[in-house]
Amino acid sequence: MGFWKKKKKKIQTEEIEETEKKPGWFRRLWRKFRNIDWKNPVNRWRALFIGLFASIAIAGTAYGAISATNNPQFCSFCHEMGPEFVTFKESAHSEIQCVECHVDPGIVNEVVHKMESMKEVYYHIVGPPDPIVQTVAVPNNNCLQCHSENRLVTATGDLIVNHDGHIKEDIPCITCHSGVAHAKVVERGLNTQKNLDYWTKENADKLVKADYMRPNMGTCIDCHDKVNNGERPWTDIQYSLPENNHGKKEENDQEAAKDGHAEASTLETASLTAEEQKAHDNKLSQDIILQAIGKQKKDVKISMDCFTCHKEVSVPKNHDLNQWNQKHGDFAVKDLNECLDCHNDAKWIRKVEKQDIVTLIEAGATKPKYVPNITVVKEDSRESNFCRTCHGERPPGHMDSDAWLTAHAPKAKTNEQKAECYVCHDRTKPEEGAKITAPTDVYCEYCHRTGFKDEKKKK
Repeated sequence: MGFWKKKKKKIQTEEIEETEKKPGWFRRLWRKFRNIDWKNPVNRWRALFIGLFASIAIAGTAYGAISATNNPQFCSFCHEMGPEFVTFKESAHSEIQCVECHVDPGIVNEVVHKMESMKEVYYHIVGPPDPIVQTVAVPNNNCLQCHSENRLVTATGDLIVNHDGHIKEDIPCITCHSGVAHAKVVERGLNTQKNLDYWTKENADKLVKADYMRPNMGTCIDCHDKVNNGERPWTDIQYSLPENNHGKKEENDQEAAKDGHAEASTLETASLTAEEQKAHDNKLSQDIILQAIGKQKKDVKISMDCFTCHKEVSVPKNHDLNQWNQKHGDFAVKDLNECLDCHNDAKWIRKVEKQDIVTLIEAGATKPKYVPNITVVKEDSRESNFCRTCHGERPPGHMDSDAWLTAHAPKAKTNEQKAECYVCHDRTKPEEGAKITAPTDVYCEYCHRTGFKDEKKKK
C-alpha cells in the first residue's frame, strides 16, 4: 500500500513541474537581490565591495582599450594604414601618439573620438576609401601643447616666420606644416590600394624624404600671392587639407555654381582638358615667379622678395657678373644641382606632382651625382617653370624673324653656341605623337636639312 502511495506522489510532482516553468537565471538573480535584507550592515558592505570591484574592472578595461588603441602600433595592424604608419615612424613626431595630434585634448574628446572611430572598423570590413584622405584638420591647440607660438626664427636660423602673427590671423598650423608627419603621401599619390604592399620598413628611406616633411616654399608663395589679391585662403579648411577626390569636390562645385557662390577661377577651369589645365597652372606659377624675382611690379601686401623671409640665404656672387643672363647657361651645365637648390619648381609651386612608387624605390635613397651634360640641362630648363618664365619668350636680340633668319649664323658657329640655341629649339623635327617641350616649334633642320657647314667639312 505504501508503495502505491509513493508512486502517486511522484506522479503529482511531475505534473506540477510540467505546469510551472522553471524561472530563468536573471529572474532568480532578481529574486535573490529583492530578498536581501538591506538593514543588515554585512549585506550593505558586500554590495559596496561588489560595486567598487565592478567599477574598477570596467574602468580598467576601458583604460586598457583606450591605451591599446592609442598606440601607433595599433594602426599598423590594418593593411590600409601602412603608408601612414611608415611615414609616421620616420617623422620627427614618432615618439608621440597619434591622438596627441588628431584628437582635441581632454578625456571627453578622446572617448567621443573612440566612439566615432567605430566607422573605421566598418570601412576595414567593407573596404576603405581609395586613397584614404585626411578630412579633419589637426587643430592648432594640439600643436601648441609642445610648440611655442612666439617662435620667430626657424631651427635652421635662416627663415623668419612670425608664428604668433600667423596664429592671430587664425591660420592653421597645417597650412604650412601639412607634411610634417606623413610626408604628403596623399598629394604624391603614394597611398592608393595598389601601392600598399610597397610600404615596408626597408623602403622607408626611399619613400620618405625630408623635402616632403618640411614646409614647402611654394606653400608660402601661393598663400602670400592670394593675400596680395585680397583673399584669405586658409578660411576654407580644405585649402590646408589634401585634395579629396571621393566625389565631394565635384558635388560642392556644382552646388556652389547653382547658388552663384562659385569662384570665377573654379568655373573657368572646370571644363579644361588635362593639357589645358597644366598650361593654366604653369601660367599662374610663372606669374608668381616673375613677381618674386622682381620682374613684375604691383602693389603688394606681403613682399615676395627672398629677404622678406630669409636671413642667411643670399644671391650667389656669380649672379652679379656682367651679362649674367647670357652666361648663366654655362654655370648650369657645370653644376645643375646647385642651380636647382633655388630654382626647382617644387620650391615655388604649392601643388605636389603625382609620383610613381616603383620608380622611387628603384631610384633608391641617395641622390645620383650630376655629370655635366647639356642635354640634361636643356630638358630641365624646358620643363622648369622658373626657366620657362624667361625662355618661353622670344629673346630681344633675335630681332624680327625675317631679319634674324640671315643674321643668326654668326651666333651659332661653335658647338657651345649651338648648345645655347638647343635650349629653345629642337635640332630635328619632333616625331609624330612625341611630347614637345620646346618653347617654339621652329627646329634647325627645317632649313638646315642637309646639316651644318662645319659638319660637312669634317666629312
